[in-house]
Amino acid sequence: MEFGIFTIGDVTTDPTNGETVSEHQRIKNTVELAKKAEEVGLDVFATGQHHNPPFAAPANPPVLLANIAAQTEKINLSTATTLITTTDPVRIAEDYSYAQHLADGRLDLIMGRGNTGPVYPWFGKDIRAGIPLAVENYNLLYRLWREKNLDWEGKFRTPLNGFTVTPWPLDDVPPFVWHGSIRSPEIAEQAAYYGDGFFHNNIFWPTSHTARMVQLYRQRYEYYGHGTAEQAIVGLGGQVFMRKNSQDAIKEFRPYFDNAPVYGHGPSLEDFASQTPLTVGSPQEVIERTLSFRDWAGDYQRQMFLIDHAGLPQKTVLEQLDILGEEVVPVLRKEFAKNRPADVPDAPTHESLVIRHREGKDPIPGGGPGSRAYADREARAAEAKKAEEAQAAETGAQSE
Repeated sequence: MEFGIFTIGDVTTDPTNGETVSEHQRIKNTVELAKKAEEVGLDVFATGQHHNPPFAAPANPPVLLANIAAQTEKINLSTATTLITTTDPVRIAEDYSYAQHLADGRLDLIMGRGNTGPVYPWFGKDIRAGIPLAVENYNLLYRLWREKNLDWEGKFRTPLNGFTVTPWPLDDVPPFVWHGSIRSPEIAEQAAYYGDGFFHNNIFWPTSHTARMVQLYRQRYEYYGHGTAEQAIVGLGGQVFMRKNSQDAIKEFRPYFDNAPVYGHGPSLEDFASQTPLTVGSPQEVIERTLSFRDWAGDYQRQMFLIDHAGLPQKTVLEQLDILGEEVVPVLRKEFAKNRPADVPDAPTHESLVIRHREGKDPIPGGGPGSRAYADREARAAEAKKAEEAQAAETGAQSE
């Protein structure tokens, strides 16, 4: 199981002293954060993609991740998320293929629609077409990474004629894709259809909602024949703030929570923490809360934490990383490994994907022979043919 951190890169005034770091310093802090995550033994660092204040650091994730790749050796790099609706799929294909080469394969993506409405017109898109954009754009991206001299035509961009991505994905294997969604069952369905991963960044939503989304994805993953529901590739988000004892953690974090650009000035810290995965307390409380996710999500592959939001000073964020690496993640690794079924896969890596590809075991979008989806398509085709033949016979009888 993988453990990591993600950032949304906000430049927010520290409510305790009124200080605001510059965009330049926030970007540099983000790189330092990723290097520290590797140092303390985490598996993944991820950055969101935003194009509006106060989110300065992740406006261009492939540039940021390529820079981090050059300064790290082991940590996997990801996005959280890549805006599949408002970023041209051709641009995504080439940018992340290039970054994949620079990172020697230590790169994957979480595709999502984002939660900022104005970004759509900024990039010439209509927010009312959010889901159709996500569906069409990802279908194109999927093909761009697997087909050379591609001819393609769709609704939302100009056609392609004989187009080949440059550079081609490393070892003929594209970066692994997780489909990220908070609220849209269509995206869970999309992830299952392709046999990709599903990431629910559940920092805003109650457990009951997240559990339904994960269960839907697992059921549809099995329906399309990519494996059993238990073998589906699931990732979860979360947010933590820790001190040695819970009262100190709550006291220190409260002003940051109350003024956070994403959820500040809303529910109280206590109400929000009781209804979402936000955990503010001791390392042991974070361990117990995170382990409880398996009760409703099943055995999953990736757990990501947000730790640098809302103007927290860099020194405090680095202290949070030390606690995660020294006190929390080692225990989580051990406990999550207990009673984990042998047939539940680990999170995909470039190396495992290369082996899968060379063995001819890549998922078949929509389900191949032997899947329930394939059988249902065959049955529908037979019914359609039967209806067509009956209609033809009726038309012939009437003409006699």
